[in-house]
Amino acid sequence: MKLTIVAGARPNFIKIAPITKAVLNTQSNGKSITYRLVHTGQHYDKKMSDTFFEDLNIPLPDINLGIGGGSQAEQTAGIMIEFEKELIKNPTDLVIVVGDVTSTMACSIVAKKLGTKVAHIEAGIRSWDLTMPEEINRMVTDSITDYFFTTSRVANENLNNMGIPEERIFFVGNVMIDTLLSNIKRLVKPVFFDEINLYKGNYIVLTLHRPANVDEIKKLEATINEIANNVESLPIIFPIHPRTAKRLSGINVFSDNLHIVDPLGYLEFNYLVKNAKAVITDSGGITEETTVMGVPCLTLRDSTERPETCTIGTNELVGTNPKAIKPALLKLFSNEWKKGGLPELWDGKTAERIVNILLSL
Repeated sequence: MKLTIVAGARPNFIKIAPITKAVLNTQSNGKSITYRLVHTGQHYDKKMSDTFFEDLNIPLPDINLGIGGGSQAEQTAGIMIEFEKELIKNPTDLVIVVGDVTSTMACSIVAKKLGTKVAHIEAGIRSWDLTMPEEINRMVTDSITDYFFTTSRVANENLNNMGIPEERIFFVGNVMIDTLLSNIKRLVKPVFFDEINLYKGNYIVLTLHRPANVDEIKKLEATINEIANNVESLPIIFPIHPRTAKRLSGINVFSDNLHIVDPLGYLEFNYLVKNAKAVITDSGGITEETTVMGVPCLTLRDSTERPETCTIGTNELVGTNPKAIKPALLKLFSNEWKKGGLPELWDGKTAERIVNILLSL
């Protein structure tokens, strides 16, 4: 079996790492399975892509399509043009796409138009918010996918409601958690950790990148000030996403406890998360990692495609209104935050299950 595995952005790299390892392990056991790794270049900043190959010991891509930046339409078009050339030159039995980034949707469309089957890992998740580009990517990808690998039974239900036959849906767990559990003892303390006197439980981690939170300067300013003013003077560590960095120069934030740092590699970032008092974020993937590490998570979104992080895990939806931040932080500092538990099959063996299923198809 020949696989083409697609990765384009930071979340993808975390998800493909255990899959490539599981394929290589299966090869060593005498199974006939190979893969070709295609990096679309959607994330082209070294700290947003290359460091993940280094941190997670992922073999270098067989090709980087070098798409780079641009609007949603420009990136989609560029990926489709270059991936079509790649698939024509290197035919495959199955294209594997992960997550919900632009590369996921674009490569799925190209594969299907060339008559190649598609497997979607992390299929079926839904926020039901069509203002999110990722939601559109999920819906389009799942509408043409052949094999669906899901992280939760809720995702299965979403696919069932689309009319997808049960025999094409596989509840396997979460590959992001495979990566986290296999690297939890390898986490690396960031260089600034001791410099600003951080220790376990005495700081907050903040990440923001979604348009609803960062595109309006006044709203971004209000959000950061609400956080800074209600964390009882604890340090706030803010690894800055390139999208957010472009807007920060225009805002007025007056806080000595806000520390803006460059994007971190996987091992450093999760060291920071693991030892934080709490994480404030608008990322979906981080809510999964905080759930497994038992760290309180405040999500600045009105909906989530990962409801199990709220119903089972440590995550709560705070919303996108900055005024909702203070009550949530009061709950955190009053020690009223839920403890959370571990969702089903988030056990570090998801990639192994996926590869075994692929071999049986």
